[in-house]
Amino acid sequence: MMPIIRVEMFTGRTADQKSNLVKQLTDSFINACGGNRESVDVIITDVEKNNWGKAGKLYSEKKSN
Repeated sequence: MMPIIRVEMFTGRTADQKSNLVKQLTDSFINACGGNRESVDVIITDVEKNNWGKAGKLYSEKKSN
């Protein structure tokens, strides 16, 4: 079975940061669980702060983001 790692985070990371994240998550998965790199999928979903809430408020409404 193919492992899928899903990451949801605020928008704003560069392509280089995302590439590094994918590499490190893949390496960590292989180190912890075994398998091969080709079987690991990483899906990154960028979310705007006005589409994510916590404690009854949108992150876009918070003073310090």
